Amino acid sequence: MTGSSREAFAIEQEQALKPGSIGYMARLLVQATLPHKDPGQAVSTFERSDGNFRLVMMAPPGVGLPWGKIPRLLLCWLTTEAVRTRSPRLELGPSLSAFMRQLGQVPTGGRWGTITRLRDQVRRLFSITIACDGPGFAESAAFLVASKVSLWWHPSAPDQPDLLGGFIELSPDFFRNILERPVPVDLQVLRALRSPLALDIYCWLTYRASSLREPTMIPWPVLALQFGASYAELRSFRYNFLQQAKSVLRLYHAVRISEEEHGLRLYLAAPPRS
Repeated sequence: MTGSSREAFAIEQEQALKPGSIGYMARLLVQATLPHKDPGQAVSTFERSDGNFRLVMMAPPGVGLPWGKIPRLLLCWLTTEAVRTRSPRLELGPSLSAFMRQLGQVPTGGRWGTITRLRDQVRRLFSITIACDGPGFAESAAFLVASKVSLWWHPSAPDQPDLLGGFIELSPDFFRNILERPVPVDLQVLRALRSPLALDIYCWLTYRASSLREPTMIPWPVLALQFGASYAELRSFRYNFLQQAKSVLRLYHAVRISEEEHGLRLYLAAPPRS
């Protein structure tokens, strides 16, 4: 890690651990999540399932699927703003730098900087089509995340104001899904977690544990389909899942889980409150 990277990491962690507020995630993207690692531009379809619920993401040729931490933070911001404003049109603020700080990201330039990575992931996220079916959906639905996007990009001057500003117009279907039982999350916890899998586990725990009526055991093969279908062996998924769950539980104290031979047992917990 270079000196500038270490500095950016330290600043990001300091910001993440400041007293946070309550944000939201779209329920369908908590039940089934984005890729954790780059699947490569040759892969244009990605599928996840949670019981009877199934979600498929499709990217145009040559664009690639969104992956990693950045699109998850962006989706949280989109959902939180949509819930707060009750409007599908979301204003991004006066500059790229200001917007990135809302995501808990420190603007850094260069080939591997956060600005370059954000730009790439924004392009991927707003290009995909999402198709889902299962309980709560009368029929299979397919939609874009946004129907219109206007972005400012001044990579060499991220603090430079844009007179027109930037905005995202969410698609009607995605906006409707966002407002239907959004999942509350603690932004302080979300920004502090480094691994995309840890982010997914945290959001899922807030969703599942807060709605339980009694302790519930979820089999490891079911969890693998939801979080780690790309693992070659179930034991590898189980080990990695539990390692990331430990990092979540160090920050999220309201939930309790126990590892069992055949699955993970969840216990009742209170969701984050504003």
